[in-house]
Amino acid sequence: MDFPALTKARLVRRYKRFLVDVEWLEDQGTDVVHCPNTGAMPGCCDEGASIWLSHHNNPRRKLSWTWELVETGAGLACVHSARANRVVKEALGQGIFPTLRAKHTPIRREVPIGSSSRADFFLGSDQGVYVEVKAVTLYQGASTGAFPDVRSLRTTKHLRELMNMMTLGHRAALVFCVLHAGIHHVGAAADIDPEYAWQLSVAIDAGLKVFTLINDISPRGIYPRETIQLGSP
Repeated sequence: MDFPALTKARLVRRYKRFLVDVEWLEDQGTDVVHCPNTGAMPGCCDEGASIWLSHHNNPRRKLSWTWELVETGAGLACVHSARANRVVKEALGQGIFPTLRAKHTPIRREVPIGSSSRADFFLGSDQGVYVEVKAVTLYQGASTGAFPDVRSLRTTKHLRELMNMMTLGHRAALVFCVLHAGIHHVGAAADIDPEYAWQLSVAIDAGLKVFTLINDISPRGIYPRETIQLGSP
């Protein structure tokens, strides 16, 4: 996944979840930009950190700049969590998930699952594979990351919906898309959201396949590198 042209700036502060004050490097002026992440983002919001922004000309937008990347002590991280779906779609198309998708198998996006939700992807037709994608930026040291970075009833609901699809005869998979250069292994953040960690364990026992997608990250783009399946040697 290629980024649009990015502009480097300096982080002043994040507030009200979706707003960020930045300082431009050239003229030292400041501006307010959009933060496309609903999480707590620990380790990604340090004052003075180098960040990269994308610019958008849509007149309907209140803020024309969007925060994309941040330089952390363990490497670059992408805070634009929606980018994860594009990266996973590219990985699926490149054959990086051979146990989930055979060549030429259709890839559908935003497929209804449950009464009021949508799965990120559905692979194949009829009794195909439902795939849920989660962006991971929570770095815990020693190349380890965790999800989620804040307690979330919504993410736990997604696991239950995947389990329900499995009872109906479908396959289901969860992809932890790593958007942090320092992370190579991902687990459930039981200290942050014990309910999610428990539900994930139950779902795995029921047959949910869990993958970690490792990516190369730079201001040029995010490119799938390899997958690690939970339980694989």
